[in-house]
This record gives sequence, C-alpha cells and structure tokens, in this order.
Amino acid sequence: MYIHFGVTLPQIKRTWDETRAACLEFEALGYDSVWVNDHLYGIPGPQIPIFEAWTTLSAVGAITSRVQLGTLVSPVGFRNPALLAKMVATLDNITQGRVIVGLGSGWNQMEFGGYGMRFPPLRKRLQQLEEAVQLMKRMWTEEQPTFVGEHFHTAAVYCEPRPMHRPHPPVLIGGGGEHVLLRIAAQHAQIWNNMAVNQALLAHKVDVLRKHCDAVGRDFGSLQISQQTMVIIGKDRTDARAKMEKAQAIYGGHLGGGIAGTAQECIEQIRNYVGAGCSMFVIEFFGRDTREPARLFAETVLPEFRP
Repeated sequence: MYIHFGVTLPQIKRTWDETRAACLEFEALGYDSVWVNDHLYGIPGPQIPIFEAWTTLSAVGAITSRVQLGTLVSPVGFRNPALLAKMVATLDNITQGRVIVGLGSGWNQMEFGGYGMRFPPLRKRLQQLEEAVQLMKRMWTEEQPTFVGEHFHTAAVYCEPRPMHRPHPPVLIGGGGEHVLLRIAAQHAQIWNNMAVNQALLAHKVDVLRKHCDAVGRDFGSLQISQQTMVIIGKDRTDARAKMEKAQAIYGGHLGGGIAGTAQECIEQIRNYVGAGCSMFVIEFFGRDTREPARLFAETVLPEFRP
C-alpha cells in the first residue's frame, strides 16, 4: 500500500516569501501534497494575520509542478458552491489536474458573522455540505446541469473548461460527526479526513465509516482514509522530549496527540495508524521554520514508506 504524506503550508503570521519557500522545499523533499486551511480569521484569535485559502492555493499551484494541492477544509458556507466549482475547475486546469477539494461544514461562528455570512445550526450546515458536493460534482461532469436544492441551486449552468482530473477532482470531506457527516463522506467523498482532535479515535471512526459504506452500498476500499496530525520529530530522544514539552506549552491538547518522538518512534506510530486503515497523512510540522523538521522527516521516516 502506498502511503501518502502531505504537509500544511505556513499560512498564519507568515509572509508570502516564507510560504513560497516552504512550499518549494516540501515539493523538492518528495512530499505528495501541500495544504492550506480555509479560515478568514487567524486561529486562535481573529486579529492574527492569515492568508485566504484559495488565493494562496492558486499562487502555490503556479510555482509547483508535481505536488497535489488541497484545502483542509473549505466550509461550504463561505462561497457559493457553484462559484467554488468554477474556481476548482480553473485551478485544476492550471495545475494539470492536481487539486484535492477539501470540504466541511464550518465551525468558527465568529468569522462567519464578521464577514456577514449566515451561520445556520449544524443540521442545516450539514445539509449545505451534502448539497454542495452533489452540485459541484454535477458541474464538473455534466454539460449544463440544473440543480435545485433547499440551500443552493443552478440554472442550466456551464462550467467550461471542466477540470483536468477525470471524472472530477477528488473530494475530501473532513470531520468526525458519526451520524451524519460520516454518512455524507461514505456516500460522496473520495477521501475522508479525521481531524487531529479525534486522532486517538481513528480506529473507532473508521469502523463507523465502514458501517455507513455498507448501508449506502459503497465499497469501503474505494474510500481513502486520511489523518490530520501534528508531527514533532527530534534528532534524538533529548531533542524530541524538549520539542514535545514546548509544543504542549504552546498548543495544549487542541491538536490532538499527534505523532511525536525520534524518527523510529514516529515510524512505529505511523504504522499503527496504517494498521487502523489510514493511508494518507496531512502533517503540520512543529517549529517556527517547518522546513527543518520536514527535512529530518523526509530523510529518516519517508524512506520507510516508499517502494
């Protein structure tokens, strides 16, 4: 089984030069994909500078040649999904079919309100998510679809040129809701991403997802399992311990348990997640300059998971 390793780009409190340099380095180091989060306010505070996701991803697509490009994840309430489908199709053409479309229901009510966008109850946001996926796929695969939903609609819409990736760019759905969101992923996604905060529950979530696939008649093997994770890697145990203590002081537990330790310890932890069904990792490296841990990981861990 091929294990996909993606890396999040520095996006918060960074200059474009820093983002650009990291992106080029990650591609050169052999990572499979690069990712941005889709927030309009910095996390954890709205005053923190952050680059907008799809603008950044378009610039990244223009300076890279191999890595796949994704959002983790885009709330469907941020943009009209028909317009987003057109944006995706454009970027997929520019990048020769390298876009992964990460979608979710959104959770940060403050940024929705600040930008004047509606933030309906979770049940409605999940309905929006399911409608958006269906609408976007039809725009990418049909000549002139009309879509009539409760939340979104199109009227004999054109989306030309269509995406390069056929039949359409892979859709990643992120989140952990076991009753509705995982059912939506089972029915409509090519990739399901487990959030870092639920990392310890991966095996359980995968079991729930498998049951949803059975219920909707989906071959579970056709759905790729992705894990968002922080990676803290040290040159030796002393270095790793110091970095782990620093990360705990900064982040607490809101990024989940992560993958942490020496290279060998990281390899063993990754193998455990692979054993639980995961074949894709979206990594946030710990460090001010994330290129440094990315180099160490590429030199010492990646070779263990490459043919």
